[in-house]
Amino acid sequence: MRITDRNGQITPIEIPVPDRAESLTPSPPEKPFTNVNLYARLHGYEQVEMENLQVFADTITDQNLELIPLSELPSSWDQTAIFYTPPQNL
Repeated sequence: MRITDRNGQITPIEIPVPDRAESLTPSPPEKPFTNVNLYARLHGYEQVEMENLQVFADTITDQNLELIPLSELPSSWDQTAIFYTPPQNL
């Protein structure tokens, strides 16, 4: 769990991933990335869940999220926006 700064940024999180060499061979024995889920919550805003984000070795993965104020969605106060990332065809 991380808390953002005033600009909505967090310090980078290191995630264990398969070696980069795994992504350089055709039909690798295991997928050359790690799947992670991201949850963003802020009181008064719609919650966001991002599922199966793919993190690769030697790559910085940025996720830009836009949280919608619940005042713009008064009937959706308990709704969560869920975004699913399909696997890449590698």
